[in-house]
Amino acid sequence: MTLPIITNKIGVIVDSFQVGVKEGLLKAKQVGADGVQMYAVSGELDPANLSAAARKEWKSYIQSLGLEISALVGDLGGHGFQDAAANHQKIEKSKRIMELGMELGTNIITTHIGIVPDDKNSQIYASMHAACEELASFASSMNAYFAIETGPETSAHLKTFLDSLGTKGVAVNFDPANMVMVTGDDPVQGVHLLKEYIVHTHAKDGVKLGNVDPRDVYGYYGYEKTLNHEQVAAMAESGDGFREVPLGEGSVEWAAYLHALNEIGYKGYLTIEREVGTSPEADISKAVQFLNRFKNI
Repeated sequence: MTLPIITNKIGVIVDSFQVGVKEGLLKAKQVGADGVQMYAVSGELDPANLSAAARKEWKSYIQSLGLEISALVGDLGGHGFQDAAANHQKIEKSKRIMELGMELGTNIITTHIGIVPDDKNSQIYASMHAACEELASFASSMNAYFAIETGPETSAHLKTFLDSLGTKGVAVNFDPANMVMVTGDDPVQGVHLLKEYIVHTHAKDGVKLGNVDPRDVYGYYGYEKTLNHEQVAAMAESGDGFREVPLGEGSVEWAAYLHALNEIGYKGYLTIEREVGTSPEADISKAVQFLNRFKNI
């Protein structure tokens, strides 16, 4: 296939550099990124820890580097919104992250909501649906998007869930690597299925090595083998089910995938995420160069 010409801006998840936020921002600028995505759940960018003055300072500093914010990460971990008893607190925290994003200059918050159950009559499905309806309404009221990352379920199943929410406030952060590594779903087909919901993407690559139970990767309420983020990262680096690899070295067919994004008219960011490896800065720099190949043909 002819290489597609892309006009998308290239972003980097600051936390992938594994340094502090300010140093990560400088590194993002150095590798040639147009924008950045940052975690806003705890630490330096936790909304609960940021005064109005501090928010203005962060926005001004990022702008001074000539960077945009492509999105904030609002992933609260655990089982997403599967546990009804925990949802009120998580929903309120998610709303505060959305408000912070708007103040900093982005209307996109990316997250994981938990694996959408097959059984629409289950209590877990009901808990997730109620939480997402509330968050979709809140996001829509401020022209924002609470964007679910692809991977835990097939794109067709996710679309059915999204269609049931009634608004586009809960949208999609499309990650092709999660799909090829875990469910074995086709990213190109997924782009076309989810086209009306995609507002942000992660540029990541990987390979599927064997059968993978999504519950082992993303957790599930009541599932005893639920892992934390560090354990999942270790699984992605050296496990026998799947492997995250540098951009262009995995099973994502980038020419076809980027062509599909072009076909649906996606103009948003391609934001590089690197969650494993001992040389993240080198891997991210190579990833920027890899994506720029599709701009400079």
